Amino acid sequence: MKIVRKITGLLLVTFVVAQFFGPEKNEGNLSTISAFVSETAPSEEVLKLLKESCFDCHTNKTRYPWYGKITPVNYWMENHVKVGKKKLNFSKWSAYSLKRKEHKSEELYEMVEKKEMPLPSYRWTHKEANLSQAQIDALVSWARRLQTNYKAALNSK
Repeated sequence: MKIVRKITGLLLVTFVVAQFFGPEKNEGNLSTISAFVSETAPSEEVLKLLKESCFDCHTNKTRYPWYGKITPVNYWMENHVKVGKKKLNFSKWSAYSLKRKEHKSEELYEMVEKKEMPLPSYRWTHKEANLSQAQIDALVSWARRLQTNYKAALNSK
């Protein structure tokens, strides 16, 4: 019984000490998406959906919930953000080539249409990211138009 108490105490001390350390937060400026918004011209509805369902992991600015300060949750969240930004970062949209924008637009509507995005783990804690079929249709329609425009621009070169 003493060994269990010692292990429990050690784990508790480790947990408390770990709270003083954490990953670097993704706390850039949301104004970095202005070039993306200007170029892609999403409707107000689509922009709202992007803000609620995509931007936390796919821009340089994440809204952190209260539990995002707790280790090890903060490391798990930071990994999601890091991977999300690597795959698609709306804050860096203007730096993407035309071909990459076309491809990312296609990936965007495919992932949303298949309900692979937003991730289920994100939807569990962000109820606003549980998209209705009408919201999915609006995002998909916008992203398809976007992809078509980029494809046409590529073909005209």
